[in-house]
Amino acid sequence: MSVTSDTHPVLVLHAEDNVAVALAPLAPGDDLGKGQGKVTQPVPAGHKVSRTPISAGTNVLKYGQIIGRATEDIPAGAHVHSHNLGMGDHKQSHALATELPQIVPSESADQFMGYHRPSGRVGTRNYIGILTSVNCAGSVAKFVAEVAEKTELLKEFGNVDGIIPITHGSGCGMSSKGEGYETLFRTLTGYAQNPNFGAILMIGLGCEVMQISTLVGHEGIRDETRFRFMTIQQTGGTRATVEAAQPILRELAVEANKAQRAPAPASALTVGLQCGGSDGLSGITANPALGVASDLLVAQGGTTILSETSEIYGAEHLLTSRAATPDIAAALLDRIAWWEDYTARNFGEMDNNPSPGNKRGGLTTILEKSLGAVAKAGAAPMNGVYLYAEPIDRPGFVFMDSPGYDPCSVTGQVASGANLIVFTTGRGSASGYKPTPCIKLASNSDMYQRMEEDMDVNCGDIVTGTTLEAKGQEIYRLMLEIASGRPSKSEMLGYGAVEFVPWQIGAVM
Repeated sequence: MSVTSDTHPVLVLHAEDNVAVALAPLAPGDDLGKGQGKVTQPVPAGHKVSRTPISAGTNVLKYGQIIGRATEDIPAGAHVHSHNLGMGDHKQSHALATELPQIVPSESADQFMGYHRPSGRVGTRNYIGILTSVNCAGSVAKFVAEVAEKTELLKEFGNVDGIIPITHGSGCGMSSKGEGYETLFRTLTGYAQNPNFGAILMIGLGCEVMQISTLVGHEGIRDETRFRFMTIQQTGGTRATVEAAQPILRELAVEANKAQRAPAPASALTVGLQCGGSDGLSGITANPALGVASDLLVAQGGTTILSETSEIYGAEHLLTSRAATPDIAAALLDRIAWWEDYTARNFGEMDNNPSPGNKRGGLTTILEKSLGAVAKAGAAPMNGVYLYAEPIDRPGFVFMDSPGYDPCSVTGQVASGANLIVFTTGRGSASGYKPTPCIKLASNSDMYQRMEEDMDVNCGDIVTGTTLEAKGQEIYRLMLEIASGRPSKSEMLGYGAVEFVPWQIGAVM
């Protein structure tokens, strides 16, 4: 990565690239530097400018990788974006487990202060959850939480972080078997077992497809001291359920309050790696810096989860080549093939990304966006590929299948066991994910300054001299601090009440 002009900074990411990235707005006549000529059109910050003439049909290269094809002749110094760059045919060859990298285990054992659970996992927060089996129980769950808050039920339980109603839009009007049912089942039982919950009250209506009795029959949620359940119909209706829930919540609070923070190894962290509202600098600053932090955690024996399958499309070869085994690489390609079929049968296409906001930030094709998104994964071997909300059962860097829609993807990661989320953004995503704290990384300094109350770390200074290694260390240390109880910006703002969004697959009937 090099800056080719001091007066009008332009980044060249790879020697073979035929485009550069503008670090500041460029105007016609600005010098591209190093004998590359002058800018011929206005180019917004974060967008691409051609370094050489590019003929129509020629591959456009960024990161040394193909991000699409020119749809018309592009002169040197021109703005390269949606008007002259298209995806073209996506044909990718995949090497399977051929470049297995090595992450050297750390010599020092880092720690954080966490809540040790009977399961052996460690929480970074200690909430009581009111988990609903169906949308029809959502209002009652909120009523239960509201009454508990009004009556200050938690006043004497200082170790409990709060009561969270977990509501959603599914649970009935669906098939009782198949992908959709299995995905929701994994999501609900996964949330019930997330170590950031000290206790769970499950509430159902009674007649729904996703039966409470089936959920509570799951092996991991049979501990009656931490898990209780009820249905509205059997309890006697809305008011009776709200009233009956209060003493149950108190009993659960007594149990959850017994937990106290104690030293835990960094290896007990499972971190969901996310990006949203990406821009042209995301793949240059925040994402690779998070990749450095991911490698640091993996070196401690911890776990990091990359997701958003539709947003690694076109860059999956960078993951398959570093898979720990050929079978793991093949599992990722199977998910890619599933997505190609899934989008086709729903009259979509994989290049539906980037979003309008991504494009305003400088991203043009899904290939370009994916190459930047994969940078969050660092350089560690890929140790596993999991279905959405499937329990993560091995340490290291892994992949979990999910949509690119951020709340839905994070919901799956939390269900899979993530006790911390780190989220990069270039446009300024505003969200949080109770019960799991979310750290926000800004990809550019302008947005960080505008939204500093929402952003935990500014990665924009990477283009002005801060190294990726130093920023990765900063992010890693903040992960340990947030895991130990320091509130993230999203938590301080109160986010997390509406971002539970299970992935709905299949017909709504």
